[in-house]
Amino acid sequence: MSEAAPLGAEIRQQLAAASTATLCTQLFKRGLRHQFIQGVGLMTPKAGPMIGEAFTLRNIPAREDLAGPDRLADPRHPQRRAIEECPAGAVLVIDCRQNRQTGALGDILITRLAQRGVAGVVTDGGMRDVTPMAEFTIPVYAACPSPPASFHGHLAVALQEPIACGEVAVFPGDILVGDREGVVVIPRQLAAEVAADAAAQEQLEAWVLGEVQAGRSIFGLYPPDEAARARYQAWRAAQGQG
Repeated sequence: MSEAAPLGAEIRQQLAAASTATLCTQLFKRGLRHQFIQGVGLMTPKAGPMIGEAFTLRNIPAREDLAGPDRLADPRHPQRRAIEECPAGAVLVIDCRQNRQTGALGDILITRLAQRGVAGVVTDGGMRDVTPMAEFTIPVYAACPSPPASFHGHLAVALQEPIACGEVAVFPGDILVGDREGVVVIPRQLAAEVAADAAAQEQLEAWVLGEVQAGRSIFGLYPPDEAARARYQAWRAAQGQG
């Protein structure tokens, strides 16, 4: 995991209140344009927001002499180790090379992760057992349902290495935030400033939405010009926010 200090409660609250759309905007302002994991959706609709540090698992294409159900009994198997070693509060991120023909995990392994307090699972591959998984409250993001077991297409080879997931570079310790739109990856060293600026953006946009609902034109409001910002600051002062 990252050697940086654990995320504080305030940062977590700010990230939980921010949409992935807002976080993408804040990352774009910092020159990072490709941080949204492409092609994955939420498999567990009863789950809430997902926030946690990345714990990575890398797969390569399966080779028949090395991949098979008998191999899963080996306690050194990287996939099995990932299930038992991913820390509570972390997000297990699995590089499946965007191969949708095989399920990365299934309901039994996800249940074990949930019991261990893992914050979520993200893969750019398929996911097995999505019918029972729909009742889970742990966030699980995947490309699609895919019943074939992982060894049909994947050979798990490494933990805690930089990986690709849905065209995004993910380093161990990066912060993953997920909502119903998808998952965004925040470099760990930017988490605090992105969280603070995202909270400010969410508040401003909530005010802008209220102005639009009241009948105001978007011109000069979205984005806000100097006059609109003055009205916004006056509104904040009236709310006791300074």
